[in-house]
Amino acid sequence: MVRAYSQEHTYKHPWERVTAASWRKFADPENKRTLSHILEVDTLNHKLDPSSGKLYTTRAITIHAPGPWFVRKIIGQDICHCVESTVVNAQSRSMQLATRNISLQKFIEVEEKIRYEPHPANPIDWTICKQETSIRIKPLSTLASMAEKIEQRCVDRFQQNSAKGREVMERICKYLEAESRGISLRS
Repeated sequence: MVRAYSQEHTYKHPWERVTAASWRKFADPENKRTLSHILEVDTLNHKLDPSSGKLYTTRAITIHAPGPWFVRKIIGQDICHCVESTVVNAQSRSMQLATRNISLQKFIEVEEKIRYEPHPANPIDWTICKQETSIRIKPLSTLASMAEKIEQRCVDRFQQNSAKGREVMERICKYLEAESRGISLRS
């Protein structure tokens, strides 16, 4: 069985600020406590396509393995490796992120897609974030009867982490806003 959910969030900040915050959210030491499930983030490659103006980036993300503690004990692994692929199109003001796990795939498959675009109601000042996540526990003989409950616990955890991520993004956006005001005051 697959558990899927989607959520939308409106950032009352311009697209440029929100996407800048997205790049900074894992690097800011102030966010380490809030995003404690993120252990490491490494940029594997980035490429700017001169003909389209699109930026393509791939990052490796190491996290605490999702799910309840007893599942991590059964599978014998506390960490999970993921790959995040990002495409930024500055012309259309779109940023798309797709993240999926590359380890623990014989137990769990997680795919998350996030899209940042100008909000249709206020495209200059607001940004809409659309997130879609699917989680699939692959039943093991010892866990077959519990797979559905485990999937739901994973969904709950991912939703909690998403809320933490939005909190971090808001904090960075406010910091970037203050920073830009400070720069403009000196002009």
